[in-house]
Order: sequence, then structure tokens, then C-alpha cells
Amino acid sequence: MDDLSTIVTVDEDVARELATRTGDGPGPVLVHVVRGFVDAGNAGQGIAEHLVEHLQTQRLATFDVDLLLDYRSRRPAMTFDGDHWAGYEEPELRVDVVRDGEDVPFLLLHGTEPDVQWERYVAAVRSLVERFAVPLTVGVHGIPMGVPHTRPLGVTAHATRSDLVADHTSWFGTVQVPASVSALLEYRLGQSGHDAMGFAVHVPHYLAQSPFPRASQVALEHVERATGLELGSAALEAPAREALAEVERQVAGSTEVEAVVRALEEQYDSFARAIERPNLLADQRDLPTADEIGAEFERFLAQQQGGDGPER
Repeated sequence: MDDLSTIVTVDEDVARELATRTGDGPGPVLVHVVRGFVDAGNAGQGIAEHLVEHLQTQRLATFDVDLLLDYRSRRPAMTFDGDHWAGYEEPELRVDVVRDGEDVPFLLLHGTEPDVQWERYVAAVRSLVERFAVPLTVGVHGIPMGVPHTRPLGVTAHATRSDLVADHTSWFGTVQVPASVSALLEYRLGQSGHDAMGFAVHVPHYLAQSPFPRASQVALEHVERATGLELGSAALEAPAREALAEVERQVAGSTEVEAVVRALEEQYDSFARAIERPNLLADQRDLPTADEIGAEFERFLAQQQGGDGPER
């Protein structure tokens, strides 16, 4: 059998403490958010940062990123200060034990998505799921969609068992997309008989490249409902409002962008009136494509450089 300890190391003291806290009851839920794949609006990354910043954490497991990353493909940042190297943003991939607002422990897998050895990585995560009797694994990220920021954000939910997402609308039929390690993890866990699910928040296409706290808030609310954990999603309300206000200010400064947003609103509302249709593309006649929307908004934002527009 493959020795998975070569790519992941578990802190046995923390593991024993976790086992003591969970006892004979159900094990901790596992939430996974790794950087590297599509994450429009930093929806997933915003969740990871929020949880680490606001809740108590302990390092449980550490993956050997030297075995999992292609540094020449994704070079970490370094800081040069005058005449010397002053800092290095060391990539990491880890599992933390986090305590929610009710002091209930759960696991948070976060860091940089592996470039190589996906199957060994997934097997290592599965070994942790089985060792700590994880009842449910949940992943989150954002995807760009042709929707307006003025309407509620939709969510695509998926799971290893259909009844886990029975209350969610199915937005897509059968599509083939590039794989991610998070998707592979959910797929392999399902094959092994473990419950796993995920939420992909629909982020307005023209905001996909910028942090959009509302997307993180919506994703975190869905994780709370699915797991019963208290994760402090309300704390994201203020930054979400501020970001929306800034978007509204910039949109109001361009009649072209206002027209794009109105077209998206019409498309969204048309779908809302015919919810039985399979996806948001209810009627695309005379509506801008996603590329046209993105190009127009990118042009508008480029005009703001040098002014008081938001950083990109």
C-alpha cells in the first residue's frame, strides 16, 4: 500500500485532542477551499481567510508542497528590498482543526491546489476523512456567470448523493469542464461511499477578477445550512455592502456599463418568471455575451486607473 505519510504529516497531539473532543459521536465536518482553480470573486478564498481570522485554529496536518507543486508554473512571490531579499510567500497546504461559534470542532483544508500527484493527494485526504470519521466533506468556490450584481446570487450545488442537494435548483444539464483537485476529491469520496458536496456561487462575470465579499457570504451561508456549524457569516455583511456600494458607484459613472447591467437584469428576471427552464440562458436574443460584458467592464475599469477606482 502507498505510504501517504510521505506527502502529509499529522500532528498526533492535535489528533488525540480532536479524538477526545469528538468521543464516540460523529466526527468533524471537513470544509475544503484550495487556491488555483476557478474562484470568481475570491468566493472560496474569502471564506478561508474569514474562518482563519475569526475562529480559533490548530494545525492538524501539513502537506509537503515540494512534492505537489510545479514552482515554474506558479511561482511564489518574493520581496526585494533595496539590496536584499526580504520575504518569501511560502506556499502551503494544510488541514486545521477550527472551532465554530458554538465551540464545535471541524476541519478546514486550505492552501494551494496541488499541480501533480492528484490521486495520491486525494487518497491522503480520504485517509484523514476515514481516520477522523468525517461525516460530510464540503467544498466551495465561485464561478463567473452572466448575471447582474443587483440580483440575488445563485448557487450550483452538487453532491455524491442527490438527496444531499434535493432542495437546490439544478442550473445545468450535462457539461464537460476542466478538472480540479477539489472536484476529483468529491468524486473519489463518492466512489468510496463517503458523503461529499460542494457549492459554486454564481458571480457576475464582470466582477469575477476582483474580491466580491457578497459571494463569500452567500457561500458561507450555504455551508452553515448544510453542516449546522456557526461560522459567523453575518460578519461578512458589512464588507459585502461596502463592495456593492463601490460597484454601484462605478456603474453609475458609465452609461455603457449601465446598459449592460440592465440587459443582464432583464435576462435574470426572464428566467425568474420561467424557473422551469434549465438554466439562466432563458432568451439570449439581443443580449450581450459574457465576453462582451467582460470586455466592456474591463474597458471601463481601465479608464478608472489613476483615479479613485478600486484596485484590480
